[in-house]
Amino acid sequence: MEKTAIVILNWNGSAMLRRFLPSVMQYSRDESTVYVADNGSTDDSLDMLRRHFPECRIIELGRNWGFAEGYNRALSHIDAEYYLLLNSDVEVTHHWLTPLVEFMDSHPQAAACQPKLLSLADRDSFEYAGACGGYMDRYGYPFCRGRLFATVERDDGQYDTAAQVLWASGAALLLRARIYKDVGGLDGRFFAHCEEIDLCWRLRIKGYGVYCLPDSHVYHLGGGTLPKGNPMKTFLNFRNNLTMLYKCLPDEELGHVMRWRWLLDYVAAWQMLIAKRSVGDFMAVYRARRAFRRWRSDFDRDREQIQSWRKGKRANELSGFSLLWQYYAKGRHTYSELAYIIHRS
Repeated sequence: MEKTAIVILNWNGSAMLRRFLPSVMQYSRDESTVYVADNGSTDDSLDMLRRHFPECRIIELGRNWGFAEGYNRALSHIDAEYYLLLNSDVEVTHHWLTPLVEFMDSHPQAAACQPKLLSLADRDSFEYAGACGGYMDRYGYPFCRGRLFATVERDDGQYDTAAQVLWASGAALLLRARIYKDVGGLDGRFFAHCEEIDLCWRLRIKGYGVYCLPDSHVYHLGGGTLPKGNPMKTFLNFRNNLTMLYKCLPDEELGHVMRWRWLLDYVAAWQMLIAKRSVGDFMAVYRARRAFRRWRSDFDRDREQIQSWRKGKRANELSGFSLLWQYYAKGRHTYSELAYIIHRS
């Protein structure tokens, strides 16, 4: 069995691999084995890897399974104590892996952790997709230490303490392989988006810890496959977020939250149409809600199993307030301004 396997999922990302894989090989190969799992690329990814990175191991998946199922299938080929899921557009740094692995070695109840994610475009700022660890408000809106909605903070060391969080970013996510398998891995039906939040929430419900460890930091480009404003991304985010809530919310909260989300989602759709003039995003929200209604019953068994794991009403990091109210009505745009509410709830 290997100690740590770094696994990069690729789909037609030859240019990204050329740019970012050198830092991974330089700063990681002495401590881990580096894999690229290819989701049926039609560009020159495989030829380029064999020519320029012969020491990198390749797993050919044959077709585009998406992020979630692609990783599930790739990881089934690897026997390791830890899996490190790494986006192809991440630049890693010297000794970035050591704090993550050492923490997991010394905390057996920890199932997952992430480094601090900084923006490649602005290295003094957090990166949108995970910043310094993620949380969620009572209505299912994710936020991070360092990012609330579209407001991304500068990194001035304000979150440089290790913290237990509700979810860690799939852009750079270290997982204990045994526990990953124990909770069923990523939900392949999601295809992409929200799958790591869903996984981490299940881990928390089952009593395991999820952490952000800022002693390690990496730089993330972000938006490489589906940039913000893409209607398909909007569709996947809304559909998968609703599905995750259906699977993971406790019985006493499910009906209340889903009724509010019905209203809030349609308000969001009309805001996208009127304020942003985006017909595509407007339609994507409607399609997402329709798709959720159609496949909701497919997740009844998942919900039953997840609720049987529950040791309390909610994971401690699932916040009891409305982020929309705090952000838009109260004008609180940074995690620091919410911290006392989070700890109180």
